[in-house]
Amino acid sequence: MGRKSDKKHSKKKHADRKGGHGSSSLAKRILHFLDSHYGQEFNVKHLIKGLELRDASTKNALESILYQLVSEGKISRNSRNFFSSTQDPDFTVGTVDFVNPRFAFIIPDQPELVQGDILVKESDLKHALDGDKVRVMVFPVKGKTGRTEGRVLEILERDRDEFVGRVEISPRYAFVVPDFKKMHKDIFVHRGELLGAEHNEKVIVKLTEWREEDKNPTGKVIRVLGKAGLHEVEIHSIMAEFGLPFEYDKEAEAEANAISDQISPKEIKARKDFREVLTFTIDPIDAKDFDDAISYRKLPNGHVEIGVHIADVTHYVKPKTALEKEAFQRATSVYLVDRTIPMLPERLSNGLCSLRPHEDKLTFACVFEVDQEAKVIQHWIGRTLIHSNRRFAYEEAQACIDAQSGDYFQELTELNELAKKIRKRRFDQGAVNFETVEVKFKLDEKGTPLGLFVKERKDIHKLIEEFMLLANKYVSEFIYRRNQGMDTFVYRTHDSPDLDRLETFSGFAKRFGHQLEVGSAQKISAALNKLMDEIQGKPEQNVLEQLAIRSMAKAKYTTEPKGHFGLAFAHYTHFTSPIRRYPDMMVHRLLEHYLEGGKSPEATSWEQKCLHSSEREKRAADAERASIKYKQVEYMSLAEEKDYEGIVSGVTEWGVFVEITETKCEGMIRVQDMKEDYYEFDERNMRLIGSRTKKMITLGDKVLVRVVNTDIDRRTIDLEFATNDRKTYRPRAFN
Repeated sequence: MGRKSDKKHSKKKHADRKGGHGSSSLAKRILHFLDSHYGQEFNVKHLIKGLELRDASTKNALESILYQLVSEGKISRNSRNFFSSTQDPDFTVGTVDFVNPRFAFIIPDQPELVQGDILVKESDLKHALDGDKVRVMVFPVKGKTGRTEGRVLEILERDRDEFVGRVEISPRYAFVVPDFKKMHKDIFVHRGELLGAEHNEKVIVKLTEWREEDKNPTGKVIRVLGKAGLHEVEIHSIMAEFGLPFEYDKEAEAEANAISDQISPKEIKARKDFREVLTFTIDPIDAKDFDDAISYRKLPNGHVEIGVHIADVTHYVKPKTALEKEAFQRATSVYLVDRTIPMLPERLSNGLCSLRPHEDKLTFACVFEVDQEAKVIQHWIGRTLIHSNRRFAYEEAQACIDAQSGDYFQELTELNELAKKIRKRRFDQGAVNFETVEVKFKLDEKGTPLGLFVKERKDIHKLIEEFMLLANKYVSEFIYRRNQGMDTFVYRTHDSPDLDRLETFSGFAKRFGHQLEVGSAQKISAALNKLMDEIQGKPEQNVLEQLAIRSMAKAKYTTEPKGHFGLAFAHYTHFTSPIRRYPDMMVHRLLEHYLEGGKSPEATSWEQKCLHSSEREKRAADAERASIKYKQVEYMSLAEEKDYEGIVSGVTEWGVFVEITETKCEGMIRVQDMKEDYYEFDERNMRLIGSRTKKMITLGDKVLVRVVNTDIDRRTIDLEFATNDRKTYRPRAFN
């Protein structure tokens, strides 16, 4: 009797925990379930299954509680005894961020109307894909995770309908496995729609149909790229994945080729003539488009005249032409690991607009008179004509300064000293010094990586940077001061960092042994600069620099005359690279318009162009990172089999990211492969803790790893710890 009574009591306790009969918890669960499935109707049988009710007493109590809720007006019942929610949901529009195969987030267009991003289960996405614009219904109550949840009602706009992937062919059908990590469905292709593609070839596939009842979309191959794994094929795959163009519009190329390379006497007369003033360009050794030049002239009063001359692209690219349309669509040149995809056709980018030595060139300039303390006494902005005396590679110009000999070494040295003073003053005023690590590859003629090196930034790089920044700053301030910011113009803005995100980054830095005091904007800049100085040359440098950048706001183009936090400028623009950036062309056009006495144009269309340019800039950056990651994966697949020193650069519930110190390549050790213990994720402290041993793997740990697998398709590197010795709380460290 006692045992039966105990069993009965245990069952009752279990029923109560699950929402037992008579308990308010079951009523709450019913309300939550129906509110979370707004618009759907359920009978008692459906609810038993949906609520996962297992014991008989709770099942028996369900119907009476349902009728009680109906009588209270909290839920409704139809004539067929189906129950549904009476709550009114919210509706909003947003963009899909499809983070993994199980669920996505909808980022609302109007975040002020919804608390946070909206979690949507894969089954409620209505076949929406990453980047799609959707209308979503927001459930009246939060989900079990405490997040706002919802359901997609309608796909308003597909972000893309073409994907790059690898073909897998079976006797009766074929699938394309997409490269894009946020496309979680393989695409079914009828064998007659393969366009001759063979098994394991890379292709571009276009979605043609996706019926509601189908698990996978159907598509057809529209371009065969070639055999997976080959360098040219993989680079073309990246270009196609990010929608980068393979060729120019024929009409645009025809327009470019038809432009005369002769400069008319009338054009010469309309410009300030700098052809007799010492002028040179300084660019990367492999550059072909030289869009900026520096002129130098000593003035009788002991001051120096420094001209920043920029290729006058808008002299050649006129509004409402095919060239203009092409430049706008591309919006930026893209620099992949082995090639440049220019914004403008070669006739312009490497020819007419390139400031090649010993040729007369049309330019737009900002010319400064500076004293020996590098203070700007006065400046002039307008159109110029130049004749470059020398084309320097960065390395050549730096060698002249270092050796104090060679072409124009005295002028280069004085410019360098002035640039250092301008730079110091900029940092004293609150600019942030982000010196990001840039990895470069040495490739053979087939594109195979033979080695990699970290690009070093020397004084000559900083010299050019400072004078370009100075020109951009003065151009933006010139327009702003005309009418106190009321004139339409294109600014480059950078908001102050969010303090919560900075606090999170401060916690990351602390795990690497560094302090970051978060205070006012001025103190934030000083603290960040101190941290950047501390980590120079250390294993954690790249990791912390990347984390710092991610904690900052993103710079963008806009017509709003806001400031630039990172540079500590009240106003800033992009004036200095019109060969490779469309916003610089916009700036040149507006600048010319105002210099000629024009009135301010309506801002809306210019703001739309700014938004487009910012989006294109992000696309280019993502494609550049993808090409570098591809080469890193290929390099590690060919690298020597050995143990590598690394640093834990990220910790998630599914694995540990490790940056290999020697190569700056990042790989992952998956939790499922850590067989010696079951690890639980401590999100707040960014660490994994072994449930049995309590051993920890924490952000910033120095570890030894070895490569176990590389996947070029997915651009991933799988790692494992190089030792199974887990006697300490951390993986075996190196000193």
